[in-house]
Amino acid sequence: MHALASALSKRNVCVVSGGAMGIDAIAHEGAYPNTIAILANGADIIYPKVNKNLLLKIASDALLLSEYEDGIEARAYSFVHRNRLVVALGEVLIVAQADLNSGSMRSIEFAQQTGKKIYVLPHRLGESSATMKLLKEGQAELITDIEAFADLFGTYEKEEDVFLAFCASSPSYEEALACNAQKMFEYELSGKIKVVNGKVYLL
Repeated sequence: MHALASALSKRNVCVVSGGAMGIDAIAHEGAYPNTIAILANGADIIYPKVNKNLLLKIASDALLLSEYEDGIEARAYSFVHRNRLVVALGEVLIVAQADLNSGSMRSIEFAQQTGKKIYVLPHRLGESSATMKLLKEGQAELITDIEAFADLFGTYEKEEDVFLAFCASSPSYEEALACNAQKMFEYELSGKIKVVNGKVYLL
């Protein structure tokens, strides 16, 4: 979800989510500062506490919204209201993961009622039963290529990756480390490069 939100943000697409732990936080981080967080409580209350730094960052440099007055704490119904606003502000709804009877089902219902297109992410068999059901019934589309999906909403000038260009010449492991050790480890972990017999190759 982080990569998807980041790809959209690079195209100046704003990502709207609920400021919660897990997928919401990942989406906000990936899209920052092109993101809006909708709260289920008054805007003066930081909830959940674990997202304090993220929510303060969004309040400072992005946008934090609430339909509740200051001092109003989150309740079960207010999370449903929050999801209604998240769906209303978005052009489409992306459901990263949802099981049947989960809270995400209300967001899906709101999207269906308002005619918003629904997109879902791939999952293993037996996981995310709600999104799998949506796919089976033809009520959602599957995102299989992040860049292609993000291109539906805009384009951006891709900067040349100097380190990848350097790796195209198959440098030695030591030369690649000297060039950019951080990207060396990052790209090896993400599968962009591989090291074979002391030399670095593009994948």
